[in-house]
This record gives sequence, C-alpha cells and structure tokens, in this order.
Amino acid sequence: MTTPPRLAPLPPDRWDAHAREMLRGRVGLADRYLSGAPDAPPMPNVLGILGHHIELGAAWLAYNGALLDRPAIDPRYRELVILRVAWRSRARYEWTQHARLALDCGVTADQVEAVTRGPEDPVWSPVERLLLSASDQLLDGYRIEDETWAGLATHFDARQLIEVLFVAGSYLCLALVFNSVGLQPDPEMDHAPFAPPEIKEQP
Repeated sequence: MTTPPRLAPLPPDRWDAHAREMLRGRVGLADRYLSGAPDAPPMPNVLGILGHHIELGAAWLAYNGALLDRPAIDPRYRELVILRVAWRSRARYEWTQHARLALDCGVTADQVEAVTRGPEDPVWSPVERLLLSASDQLLDGYRIEDETWAGLATHFDARQLIEVLFVAGSYLCLALVFNSVGLQPDPEMDHAPFAPPEIKEQP
C-alpha cells in the first residue's frame, strides 16, 4: 500500500527570492527547476519537500553533499548501506532512487535484489556482509555489535567508520521524513527496474 501524501512538495512558483538563493550553489539544476520555463525539468519531489523549510533544507543539502560528493568509503559500499536502510524502513522513494544510483556505482542488479534478503545472502563478500549486518544492527539496537565493529575495523579506518555510521543514520532520518509526509515518486521513477518496498501498515 502506498502512503497517500500528507504534505505536497512546494511548487517552484511558490519559492520566494530567499528560498531560491538558498537552493542555488547546492543543487546544480536549481535555476532550471525554478525557471518556470516550458522546457524546465520537473523539480524532484524531495526538493519540493525541503522547500517548506528552506534553511533546514539548504543545510541538509550541504551536509549530504559531503557524504555523496566527497566520500571516505567506496560509493558502492555507501549505496549498499542506504539500500538496506531504505528497504528495512520501507522508504519507497529512497529505495527507488538509490536502486538506480547503486547500479551507477557498480552494484549489480543481483546485488540490489539481494539487499532485500539481508546480509546472509551468499552473494555478499565478507566486507559487504559486515556493512549490511551493521545497518541491521543500527536499526534494531541503535548500536553496531562488538563483533561486527571489530570486523569493520579490519577494512575501514576511523574516518571511514564514522562515515558508515552517518550514512546509515542520515538515510534513516530521510526515510522517516519521506514515509511520514507520504513523499510520492518522481515521474521517472514509474519505470524503476526494482520494485520498491511497501509501507508497513500500523497495527
């Protein structure tokens, strides 16, 4: 069941000058999204949601840029963590977006599907299994268990370990927002190669 939208993305014609300036420099296509021109690309729904609180949105985009544009860990490892968080949290928007990004980062189609089955799937290398286990442990117990942490520490230095934690936590935060506002897929997501998870109904 797709959660109906509770909060509609802010359309470009409702962005004031201050909001537009805050978006520039943080999103490469900001001016085109906001132009109102007939050939303007549609603004991604996630930006429309952030537009409701532009100071927070701009700060988030700058912070998220550090994770995506200047990574300490291999982007394919990052995408595996994000996908596991998205699947476990039933974040349809996040899953669909990052399933596509994962393919661009070298994750195979079989591995994207295997994320839904978890760290015990035989497709994973030892380090990949550790990353998926760490993601599950953070979601279940809010802490990576000692054995998993020790295993990760044989593959990653301190800076990279901190980044793994922040990637999982940051994308859980986004998942909570997306699920709660009922963020709808962007039009191009209708042709996503992998089925998104269903939102869990409340008991």
